[in-house]
Amino acid sequence: MLKVRDLGNTDYLQTWERMQEFTNTRAEDTDDELWLTEHPPVFTVGQAGKHTQLFLEPDIPVVQTDRGGQITYHGPGQVVGYTMVDLKRARISVHDFVCLLEQAMIDTVGLFGVQAARLVGHPGIYVDGRKIGSLGLRIRRSCSYHGISLNVDMDLSPFDSIDPCGIPGMTVTQLKNLAPEANLFKAKRAFKQSFSSQFQAMTSKALAN
Repeated sequence: MLKVRDLGNTDYLQTWERMQEFTNTRAEDTDDELWLTEHPPVFTVGQAGKHTQLFLEPDIPVVQTDRGGQITYHGPGQVVGYTMVDLKRARISVHDFVCLLEQAMIDTVGLFGVQAARLVGHPGIYVDGRKIGSLGLRIRRSCSYHGISLNVDMDLSPFDSIDPCGIPGMTVTQLKNLAPEANLFKAKRAFKQSFSSQFQAMTSKALAN
């Protein structure tokens, strides 16, 4: 069973600590969960990233975190989806789960008439070569935490201070620029729908084999 929680606007560090605690204390029968949130401005640096990837000295906090990937930015107007999933129980490989998350984001923006795609070797989703959705996971005890971020209706200027996800010269975009009717509420609802559908389909297929 998948539980979905809308946490509203949350502090990044506190939410990261909650994810770790949830993963460390979950039992074999603990339900999987999807947490939807947005964060105040923060740069987060994954295990493959370095603080030196910041081009400027920003007045935005920088947090070294335990997810995979490099550096990214979170801020108001961005959908963040944290996926606490027991991959072993669901019989889903890490690679397939990454594909699931990317497809859920592709389906989400597709509901607004926007066509996104993957970029080989660079997790996330892209529209006309510009990044719109990022992805980074941590796997512990065969369970995932962290997840995705999807740019919806936000100030994109902090991305100018970094190579998004470590890709030199990569630019970013957001859903509002491509679909004027989009807003955070609609995008959260769309991602909840898309992720839940993808997750149900993949787990049903895995358990049937």
